[in-house]
Amino acid sequence: MANGRTFSSWLVTGLGAIGVGAGQQVAFGKIDPTRAAKSVATVFIVTAILIFPVGVRRSDQNLSRLRKNDTEATPSRSFAILACSMTTAAVATGVISWLP
Repeated sequence: MANGRTFSSWLVTGLGAIGVGAGQQVAFGKIDPTRAAKSVATVFIVTAILIFPVGVRRSDQNLSRLRKNDTEATPSRSFAILACSMTTAAVATGVISWLP
């Protein structure tokens, strides 16, 4: 249970960064030049891309601590798959924000 909450916290933080990046793009997209809004949005999206692997690593660390105490925990493979899909979505969001 603790392992899932740890990963969820990191995942929500990354998703929040994507949301802020998308919001920046929408809120300031009409500013000329649009590169400024896109650049700020990209910073938040790149931050999200960096957060997801950190969440998996922290989850793995937590899992190893739980295994030492002979506690059954959620396997980290499912967390890695979810983090990879979120990273792919963040990259796609960043690419879409730079399309004309």
